[in-house]
This record gives sequence, structure tokens and C-alpha cells, in this order.
Amino acid sequence: MKILVINGPNINLLGLREKEIYGENSYKDLIQMIMDYCQKEKIEVEFFQSNHEGAIVDEIQKAYGVFDGIVINPAAYTHTSVAILDALKAVRIPTVEVHISDVQNREEFRKLSYVSLAAAKTIAGEGFDGYLSAIRFLQENDQQKEH
Repeated sequence: MKILVINGPNINLLGLREKEIYGENSYKDLIQMIMDYCQKEKIEVEFFQSNHEGAIVDEIQKAYGVFDGIVINPAAYTHTSVAILDALKAVRIPTVEVHISDVQNREEFRKLSYVSLAAAKTIAGEGFDGYLSAIRFLQENDQQKEH
């Protein structure tokens, strides 16, 4: 199984920004945690982070025919990007949307997620562990396809 993990704007600043919401751990810590899990599970994983909407759309399009699943934290683009939604719908790769914080219990504008319209599942409020929950979900669904 091959998974692409996409992170949107400001996720590269984890550990610096709003620690009361996102915690003390860094983006590097997040990547290491995911790599350790995927290595143990024999999953190929690649990472992409960008603060630019078009770059994220390009990466989703390049994933077509290459990846078995996408884990995406679109960050602020969750609430604004029809372009990311359309790219996910176009490639039709099983996708799980992840949010470190519980977006449903934050500002009102954060409750709208365009990405959720294309995602098989949304995981929010589990911190970094939400990424592992997303990968496990993709693993389970991939195994069900094989049977």
C-alpha cells in the first residue's frame, strides 16, 4: 500500500503556533511518527506540505495512478477550497481528512469543510494520532477490497 500525506498552510509551523490548540510537537515530529508507523506496517508513505493552494491541487493530480490513499489536512483551505475538493473528486483516490484540533468546537467558520464532501472519513480532535487513525482506516478499506 502506498499513501500520500498532504498538509496545508502553516502545518509546517507546528510546535510554534498556538500550542494550546496544536501542542508542543513539531512538524518534524509528526512526520517521524507517521514514518515509524508506516515502516512497521510495511506501508510506503510520501509527504507533501504547502502553503499554496495550487501546489496542493497539483500534488493531488500527480497522485492519480500512483497512490492507494491520501491523508489530507488541508488546514485553512478546508473551509475555502473548492479547487482541492474538485481535485480529490477527479482523482477518486480514497481520502481521509484529518484535523489535529476538534474543528467542530472552534470558530463557527471552521465547521464548514469542502474537503469532507470528497473524503471517505473525517478525523478531528485526535491530535497527531488522527493521522495514524486515518492510515489505519485506509489500510482496513484496502484489505477489504482484496477480499
